[in-house]
Amino acid sequence: MTLRLAFMGTPDFAVPTLAELIAQGHDIACVYSQPPRPKGRGLALEPGPVHKFAESAKLPVRTPLSLKGAAEQEEFAALNLDAAIVVAYGLLLPKPILDAPRLGCFNLHGSLLPRWRGAAPIQRAVMAGDAETGVMVMQMEEGLDTGPVLMAERTPIGRKTSGELASELSRLGADLMVRALGALERGGVTPQAQSEEGVTYARKILKEEARIDWTRSAHDVDCHVRGLSPFPGAWTEVNGERLRVLYAEPAAGNGRPGITLDDALTVACGDGAVRLRKVQRAGGKAMDADALLKGFAVPAGTQLV
Repeated sequence: MTLRLAFMGTPDFAVPTLAELIAQGHDIACVYSQPPRPKGRGLALEPGPVHKFAESAKLPVRTPLSLKGAAEQEEFAALNLDAAIVVAYGLLLPKPILDAPRLGCFNLHGSLLPRWRGAAPIQRAVMAGDAETGVMVMQMEEGLDTGPVLMAERTPIGRKTSGELASELSRLGADLMVRALGALERGGVTPQAQSEEGVTYARKILKEEARIDWTRSAHDVDCHVRGLSPFPGAWTEVNGERLRVLYAEPAAGNGRPGITLDDALTVACGDGAVRLRKVQRAGGKAMDADALLKGFAVPAGTQLV
């Protein structure tokens, strides 16, 4: 059944869900996205991925700075929606917005709630060394990711980076949202309240968190690197130069934390060691560590900080 929807999202993660809703024939009355941001050397305003995709699909786009004002809320209510679909939008929805659609507002969240409520659930799951994660369709309420869950999909994390995991979850989530909406309209799903146990919060990634702490175990450093790859990228300093580490693997060896154990960028941690596999010099492109070492020697005994 065709539903009249508003879609609210901003980054690449949200695009597959919007595309799938369109493909299923739903009526997208309006797309809401974060305002264009300055980008590049000229700081020209550039719309986000959802904004661009919506325009290419000839959909109307609104980019309010806030939804707290009466005018914005009246405009939203005037859309006469069956539901609003929210995927990584970036703005809190006040109660008048939540209450306006006939069925309500539904969020696609990239974790297994109640674990990792908040802004950076995918990165935090990888950084914490979680064995699995997933996506959930949740009916929104005023609390932060506290609403009842309609449907979920799980996936193992393994050795995925947060970027790889986000791509996978965005695809799983697009299909999940379509199925959840269909079941909801048919009366075939009952939202289930989240458990009050196991609640954790995925706070926004801070710049100061990205620096690698070599006194941590190899396991922790590995999770830290994969959790921050590709953005913002974990980093360390080599001979005074910042080096982003986009992928590393646990390796054999022990030594003083941060010291290279060979000429191939195997670095000692507080317990064990990791070998750097994909790196990026300041102002350069990401490359395999072997390629870096051809023009940037890092001999055994070099101290990384």
